[in-house]
Amino acid sequence: MINRTMVRTRVVQTLFAYYQDEDRTPSAANKALLKSFSDTYALYIALMDFVNEVNLYAEQQMEQAAQRAKATHTVYTPNRRFVDNRLAAQLYNNRMLRRFTDEYGIRWDSGQDAVQSVYKAIVDSNLYKTYMRQDEVSYDDDRRLWRKIFTDIIPANEDMQSALEEMEVVLDHNHWATDFEVVASYVVKTIKRFREEQPGDTPYLADQPLLPMFDKEEELQFGQELLQKTIANQKGYEQLINSHLHNWEADRVAYMDRIIMLTALTEVLNFPEIALEISLNEYLEIAKEYSGEKSHIFINGILDQVLKEEKDNNLLLKQIRQ
Repeated sequence: MINRTMVRTRVVQTLFAYYQDEDRTPSAANKALLKSFSDTYALYIALMDFVNEVNLYAEQQMEQAAQRAKATHTVYTPNRRFVDNRLAAQLYNNRMLRRFTDEYGIRWDSGQDAVQSVYKAIVDSNLYKTYMRQDEVSYDDDRRLWRKIFTDIIPANEDMQSALEEMEVVLDHNHWATDFEVVASYVVKTIKRFREEQPGDTPYLADQPLLPMFDKEEELQFGQELLQKTIANQKGYEQLINSHLHNWEADRVAYMDRIIMLTALTEVLNFPEIALEISLNEYLEIAKEYSGEKSHIFINGILDQVLKEEKDNNLLLKQIRQ
């Protein structure tokens, strides 16, 4: 699930905090990086579990409607199509999801406003109304409904954003609010991978796997090495950066800009198997997201000069990919 782009972002964020900590140690930085990966995966698990929370709330609403009908002696015939959604049932019974919700301590107690708000938005949507009035629905219809909920309804819900911000604090996780839309796209990807269960299916289909924490096993190693090498080479790379500031004083460079340049130089000079353009473009995108409005232009200019010098001195191992 966590790809190299997200790994780079987490390394930059970890270094940003690391250099502000007076009691910093490389070991503590590595632990912080590992926790940041775990926090991102915990958000993925929480969003997968959100389906169960919404279904539980829908079931409660039906029970309350039945009680009101009984008290007023009126006829109530519930439409159970939404609460009996087969994709939702698969998630409710998924042992991997249950194990991870327990492991990460995922609870939506502090996010019930989001559960209620999203459910109301679902019920009010044309998507839901069309789904509920169809004569019959297939498993693909059930699965499509939740894919559309995660692409069209949940990301636009302000209560969901507020709930994630609060749950970050309650559950001691980070980046939930900022990573929400990206991680929600992984939930959609997971839903697309699920298959309908049939009699006699293998255990694989009866308990389908979620996405792993990392897209590839080597991403974790890459992130740890990038962090360690940036810390180890800090002084030397800062001297390279400072030598090309020219009319800028070193202490005037934005703190995040410096961290991004340090990390970018580390990757460029220590990971020759990654194309130069890919490395540079990735860090310029991070600058656009997390630093000043024109920081990416400044960073691009400084890195271009530093790398030209390194190339002239035959110290640049990366090859420019045409």
